[in-house]
Amino acid sequence: MLAIFQAAGWPIWLLLIASIVATGLIIERLITLRRARILPPSLLNEVIGVYRNGNVTPDIIDKLEKSSPLGVVLAAALRNVHAPRDVMKEAIEESGSGVGHTLERFLTTLGTIASLAPLMGLFGTVVGMIEIFGSQSGTGSNPAQLAHGISVALYNTGFGLAIAMPTLVFYRHFRALVDSFIIDMEQQAIRFVDVVHNARK
Repeated sequence: MLAIFQAAGWPIWLLLIASIVATGLIIERLITLRRARILPPSLLNEVIGVYRNGNVTPDIIDKLEKSSPLGVVLAAALRNVHAPRDVMKEAIEESGSGVGHTLERFLTTLGTIASLAPLMGLFGTVVGMIEIFGSQSGTGSNPAQLAHGISVALYNTGFGLAIAMPTLVFYRHFRALVDSFIIDMEQQAIRFVDVVHNARK
């Protein structure tokens, strides 16, 4: 394997670095974007219970905000629990926007690697082809040696595509996952707003 990397030329080392970065980001996002961590299943009911018991204190709100991304959104609603419905919803939307930005962390980098890896592979192949044809003498060349050189140069393109395909799949998966989390958080927050304002009627 090391011999292939050495034969393919220096551009393949850039692809190797990109593959390591992409793998690290995918693992980090798989660990971070777990549904139970983002949307604890019983959190909304606990917050409703705290509200109905009249136990809303600044300490509870701060603890809720640090518990999970859903907790951040519900904490914004609790801070505005005595405000009109429109004000509560606006506070939820603002906090949801911030949470969404946090959940999308590193996704731009992952998408960039998915888009750039094939181009980096093609660049490596072009560099390799230039070196191959530049080293040929004017009196002729060995066809077998030339074919081997071209196949080695194509390692860059193959490696670039091998990096891009799984990275693009994970990028699309994480984007869809974040979108679904944001929708679920907004729906749960609106349910809490309905509970608050129906209880006050």
